[in-house]
Amino acid sequence: MAAQFVRYTPDVEDDDPNFDRNLQTVIEKTESYIAESVEAGGTGRALRDAHAKGYGLVRGEVEILSGLAPEYAQGIYATPGTHDALIRFSNGSPHAGADARLGAATGLALKIFDIPGPTLLDDEPDTGTFDYANINGPVFFSNTVEHYLFIQELFLDAPDYFSQGRPGARRFFTDFVTGKGTLDQDNWAWDEFLAFLRLSKIPPVNVLLSSYWTMGAVRHGDHIAKVRITPEPSSAAAVVRRTIDPTSAAEVFRPALEAELQERPYAFDIQVQLCTDLERMPVEDTTVEWPEQLSPSITVARLRLPQQDISGPENLEKMDALSFTPWRVTAEHAPLGNIMRARKEVYRHSSIERHQLNQQPRTEPRSADEVLGPAQ
Repeated sequence: MAAQFVRYTPDVEDDDPNFDRNLQTVIEKTESYIAESVEAGGTGRALRDAHAKGYGLVRGEVEILSGLAPEYAQGIYATPGTHDALIRFSNGSPHAGADARLGAATGLALKIFDIPGPTLLDDEPDTGTFDYANINGPVFFSNTVEHYLFIQELFLDAPDYFSQGRPGARRFFTDFVTGKGTLDQDNWAWDEFLAFLRLSKIPPVNVLLSSYWTMGAVRHGDHIAKVRITPEPSSAAAVVRRTIDPTSAAEVFRPALEAELQERPYAFDIQVQLCTDLERMPVEDTTVEWPEQLSPSITVARLRLPQQDISGPENLEKMDALSFTPWRVTAEHAPLGNIMRARKEVYRHSSIERHQLNQQPRTEPRSADEVLGPAQ
């Protein structure tokens, strides 16, 4: 069985000679947007450059399962046990405001505590925490840092485009495909644009009913994987507030999440999909969904959310002060591919800038209780 899984080697990633130069430009634009968001963002605070609006900070517990096959019992999943956790549910947009303006792209960021071993963050190697920053789609809409430069600009300027009705939408779509006129026709960003359209058509549902994927590939010890956090079937079946109508009120996602967690506990399955074919399950092309028929997603852990009350402004304040990054992991789970590699420094600089502007201490917590207080 093990022979069918592609083993990780460094050469599964491409070497982009312009990576560092393009990355620096992305960092500068990100820091500029965050600084300007204090005035322009409508909240009086510096916003994240993505997932700017949070829907709630939730206490959780991750149980790493025993009896896993050796290919899946890798890295942190090699040691069964239970860990405290925090979960941040959010909208994917770089903007704040009414839910109807932001779309249905949502995120689940997970922080697992008491994980031994150094992280891959040079400035905080010994936090004992392990993060996922996942989105509710199996693909992503940017494959290179060069393309991310114009895609980032489009997303930050999206309200201006779409406020102009159909002509503005046409300009947005044209600028996306053509790279704002910078791409040769043979290299137009059709794959990335189609991935964006696919994500934009995700219907709005309770955030407890979405599945959330690592945006790109990651190491899974000796192998290559994508990680999905997906509703545990019996928990999903119990959700009462299932469909969401963003036009019905300014706030729809957070109230539905609050109400469900006040009434009952919930659970997600943490699943690993191992790569078996680098052509059909590529590392560098994030617009390609990895086929389940080539390699099914296997549950390696369970994420449990106890019944709890997340209402109140203090929950949002505590959530806003936290930092999540896909690089706060051990080496056995390193993100792979140029887009994932870019996230390391973009997320770090974004976090530093935002915390400084908001006068928040940028320290990694050692437990869920440290953030939320003792469980009731």
